Amino acid sequence: MFAVLAFFVGCTSEQLPNPLDTRLERRLVELSPDGSLDYFRLPNSDTELGAVPAGVGNPLTKEKIELGRMLFFETGLAADAMHEGGKGTYSCGSCHVPSAGFMPGSKQGIADGGVGFGQNGESRGKLIDYAEEELDVQGARPLSVLNTAFVTNSTWSGKFGANHANRGTEHAWVGDAEVNERGLDGLEAQIIEGLALHRMRVTIGWLDTLGYLPMYDAAFADFPEGDRYSPLTTSFALSAYLRSLTTTEAPFQRWVRGEENAMSDQEKAGAMVFFTKAGCYRCHKGAALSSNEFHALGVRDLWESGAFATGPNDIRNFGRGGFTGFEEDFYKFKVPQLYNMKNSPFYFHGSSRHSLRSVVEYFNEAVPENDRVPETQISPFFHPLNLTAQEINDLVEFLEHGLYDPNLDRFVPEEVLSGNCFPNNDPLSQEQLGCN
Repeated sequence: MFAVLAFFVGCTSEQLPNPLDTRLERRLVELSPDGSLDYFRLPNSDTELGAVPAGVGNPLTKEKIELGRMLFFETGLAADAMHEGGKGTYSCGSCHVPSAGFMPGSKQGIADGGVGFGQNGESRGKLIDYAEEELDVQGARPLSVLNTAFVTNSTWSGKFGANHANRGTEHAWVGDAEVNERGLDGLEAQIIEGLALHRMRVTIGWLDTLGYLPMYDAAFADFPEGDRYSPLTTSFALSAYLRSLTTTEAPFQRWVRGEENAMSDQEKAGAMVFFTKAGCYRCHKGAALSSNEFHALGVRDLWESGAFATGPNDIRNFGRGGFTGFEEDFYKFKVPQLYNMKNSPFYFHGSSRHSLRSVVEYFNEAVPENDRVPETQISPFFHPLNLTAQEINDLVEFLEHGLYDPNLDRFVPEEVLSGNCFPNNDPLSQEQLGCN
């Protein structure tokens, strides 16, 4: 009789829903504008390409994505480097390393003038041929390019892109932001400017030398031949590729799709903290857990970490205000996406925090670390959270593991047409990457 009773109880318990699943689903539905979990669901770019947000004038196609995938890692494009030693040695992937969550593996990204890779991009340093001011580096840490299909205005200041947040900022469309006059969205506009900024050669002759003209023909057959091999089409291909980088294999994404066992109970508990008491959801919204909003958190700037070619007066230290010039925008930075953040141990625009636990503790304590940021500019969402030790542990578990897509290699080509090593091609990187 006891065996029968035990069997009955076992069967009954297996049929009972996990209360964590019930609570989390109820909370997400409550937060969803349409009352559906689909609000938090990333589209799979392989099977649901039509659901991936495209840029103005740049409909997504498999041919564009494949061309962009090759160009993103093509070190052969780096033909206009400042010095001979830098030519053909770097790619977009030098500062957006797949194994580092498509971020730099070190505190600052270095393209032209960089040397070395290490295991995860962490050993990137300065090439001896270059003076510091000649390096192709930025005064703020490069953002991850994962889930950028949901980014309308790109960079920490959101200065690129003619629409959305940048309506009404036409007065600031000068210098590199003049590209906004083309009416494009953030990714497409930024990459046009970035090709020149990063000293990459995009001419019909050079693309022919590297072997890419047939791929351009396939991706842009609707463009007149005279316009087909240009910075604009190159930007469209690279943007299409970036828009395809959706982290659909992360446990949280699998859970949203109905795999209740995709997340552990601790990850689910951490998700509840994220979407309730911690208030993370107020800024990190939607499928990418990002937003095109700007907030001041009072974090330190990159120059304070000993980065190259930056200092206290770097325009990037002023965030959105450095672009718009509006007083109310100063020290405010765009809300980033949160997937695969555990891959690289540097956080915020100034790389001032070195673990996700440290980030959570910073938000929990809510004590600004940069005394140059006026208290009046600090986000109203930045206040003590009063999380318990267990809630902090749970939240960190969700951020580190629940939002971790383990298969980013699916977005990386096996080789590029030049045959070069990638994402870096300097001799030291070749050795460290195991290239022939």
